[in-house]
Amino acid sequence: MFPLKRFVALSALCATSHAMAWDYVLLDTDKAAQNWQITSQQLGVKTDKPFSVTLRTLHGGRQEGVSIVDIDNGTMKLSVVPTRGMNILQASVGTVRLGWDSPVKEVVNPSFIELNGRNGLGWLEGFNELVTRCGYEWVGHPGIDNGELLTLHGRAANIPANKVTLHIDEQPPYAISLRGELKEQAFKKVDFTVATEVVTEPGSVTFTVNDTLTNNGDYAKEYQALYHSNFSTPFLEQGARFAAPVKQVSPFNDKAKGDLHDWQTYRAPTRDYDETVYNVVPYADAKGDTLTVLHNKAGNLGVAVGFNTATLPVFSLWKNTDTQGQGYVTGLEPGTSFSYNRRYQRPLNLVPTIGPKEHKQFHIRYSLLADKPAVDKALKQVNEIQGGRETEVRQTPLVDLSKG
Repeated sequence: MFPLKRFVALSALCATSHAMAWDYVLLDTDKAAQNWQITSQQLGVKTDKPFSVTLRTLHGGRQEGVSIVDIDNGTMKLSVVPTRGMNILQASVGTVRLGWDSPVKEVVNPSFIELNGRNGLGWLEGFNELVTRCGYEWVGHPGIDNGELLTLHGRAANIPANKVTLHIDEQPPYAISLRGELKEQAFKKVDFTVATEVVTEPGSVTFTVNDTLTNNGDYAKEYQALYHSNFSTPFLEQGARFAAPVKQVSPFNDKAKGDLHDWQTYRAPTRDYDETVYNVVPYADAKGDTLTVLHNKAGNLGVAVGFNTATLPVFSLWKNTDTQGQGYVTGLEPGTSFSYNRRYQRPLNLVPTIGPKEHKQFHIRYSLLADKPAVDKALKQVNEIQGGRETEVRQTPLVDLSKG
């Protein structure tokens, strides 16, 4: 077992108060991956929801050497992949799974992925996670921008993390925090660090992603971020619905335009349907918080994705209701930007900049809505944020992709 370290974190509100936490280094430049586990019993924590955290390494095929951290909070199980950008591979509560079945079955080591392959679509060869970080130098479809090929959705999902640490509060509710650092760096191009964090609590059906992007360079740089959050059955089915407080919605392209009339409902698996995408500008409450919901046809099971529009002002709804074997899935995707290539998004003011040594923070909260009262409560919150305000439905895409 790794040596146990204890540290004192001073409260931001009062320097005389403090909270203790167990602190473990799981992976770093001088600490190779080792199979390891810590449990609430080992820590002497008495709780109705015993919890554990396990580090394991995958072998064989293209997943050789991939590290996975499994967090079991006593109710929800999460699997985080430090080797792949601290992405969240899957989550489950009992027999209910949050995630999807990609044709990509392995957890692919980034060393086996060529992002420039398939005309910039090589990213798809590793795409199978519940939550995939997209960015941070760019997001969106592949294409040329300022003479450079930008590959699909950036590099973050394929950057192995270092400084992977586990923090468990010693006081109730014993919050469990897994942190890692991503470095997106290239001489003369970019010098970004992303401090990632996944937090959950024993017995909770919720987890939160807290990321901090830092520009370490001496010049302001463009950046983009998008959180590709992917769900399938049992939430996704014929008649399933998406809900959000919508200020504006528009089709991504002409194909999506044809289904604009029922953009918030889903089909059963449909051969050759492929995908449609909708650009959404959400309303938010007075604090900038907003909420999106996906629920099944009966309205008794769903998921909620909440975020703050101050740093993630727009949202993409990806509907890939092709056959199960092709990946029957929908993506709920808060972001700084839509999924167009970066060159199309500057005129939309969706390519923000980050100053030298500046920080940008992103917070996304994922919750299972396990029954009808939970779904109804979330939908009520959506309606309260909408507050009777109108939705602008644009009949044409924001970008004319035919002009290349």
